[in-house]
Amino acid sequence: MITLQPMTPEEYQTYREPAIAEYAQDHVEDGQWSADEALQRAREEFQSLLSDGVNTPNNYLFTLVNDDHQNVGMIWFAMREGAGAPLAWIYDVRVDEAFRRRGYAQEAFAQLEPKVKALGGNKISLHVFGNNHGARDLYAKLGYIETNVLMSKPLES
Repeated sequence: MITLQPMTPEEYQTYREPAIAEYAQDHVEDGQWSADEALQRAREEFQSLLSDGVNTPNNYLFTLVNDDHQNVGMIWFAMREGAGAPLAWIYDVRVDEAFRRRGYAQEAFAQLEPKVKALGGNKISLHVFGNNHGARDLYAKLGYIETNVLMSKPLES
């Protein structure tokens, strides 16, 4: 079992830099950004989205804490307007590698739903990189459906 606890500013500082680096690398691997620009672009996006860190309005960052009081991961979502009704947009969810495959991500999503409803949301949306098969499988298992699919084909030189 886990609980979602509001992320502290100290936890945010620990989370931020590795998350930026991973986000940059995902965009490089996806072919959207060059390696030269990726880290700077990722930093700019994080700064734009979380200008006040954990105190950024309409953004909710939680630490996932297990029954042994260990921080096992995190989840970040923001409330947005979508098709005339508020929705939650999940920006990041992660379970630390040592704690994966224990159902923590499923529990986090289950606990997220009432929080979103309490904020007036009627939908939860997210983006997942195509090569992240584990996450895609998890989201499908939780009832998320694909609403858009972006496909690419690398051409041989």
